[in-house]
Amino acid sequence: MSVRTGLVSITFRQLGVDDVLGVMGRAGLTAVEWGGDVHVPVGDVAAAELTAAASADHGVQVVAYGSYYRAGDHDPVEFDDVLRSAVALGAPRIRVWAGTLGSAGATAEHRGRVAADLRRIAGLAGREGVEIAVEHHPNTLTDTLESALDLYAAAGHPALRPYWQPRRGQHPDDALREATALLPGLVTVHVFTWTADGDRLPLADGAALWTPVLGTLAGRDDAERYALLEFVRGDDPEALVRDAVTLREWLGS
Repeated sequence: MSVRTGLVSITFRQLGVDDVLGVMGRAGLTAVEWGGDVHVPVGDVAAAELTAAASADHGVQVVAYGSYYRAGDHDPVEFDDVLRSAVALGAPRIRVWAGTLGSAGATAEHRGRVAADLRRIAGLAGREGVEIAVEHHPNTLTDTLESALDLYAAAGHPALRPYWQPRRGQHPDDALREATALLPGLVTVHVFTWTADGDRLPLADGAALWTPVLGTLAGRDDAERYALLEFVRGDDPEALVRDAVTLREWLGS
């Protein structure tokens, strides 16, 4: 199964749901991760249901609910609202974050708490047919590949899946090593091109990193995976349209 292209909705926090879907239509993107901060606020079931209906009307598949739940560091009951929103949205997975500390400064107690909470919420979500996907991000326990793999092993739940995105200034060989090591569980990559200083570039400038990574995702097996564009230059919808062309060319779609 080929890698499908889509959008992380928080790329356009300044736009409403219908406008985001309109931009996606112009860009030819058919999969979306709706953010839990602006577009589908946590606990607002009515907003989730309306967004699900609007997505379907535009021929866009909801592939994730992008929450900001920090496993091990948020009040456990807060996940209940996250899960209710995801179910109302029809999202097959919920993106969460692995705590609030980077791996270098995390104690064994912190790591254990995050792993235990990931196991707990994966169990809750799994009863609703929803997976938990963990953001790979600096200043969390997924800030290195080794820390992330240790965390997934400690959590030990089949409904737990990794996301992946490149770190600033990451060498293409290292990016490919990480993405490959996360397979076959890796379900989604967040796709963007930044400089080491965090300046946003046209996606095409990241060809050396992205073409091998996308190739290994597409050629690995028949699992459904997603390449979701995020952080376009200048928060400009026209930049998204251009980046979507680049992404489809890389994927041969």
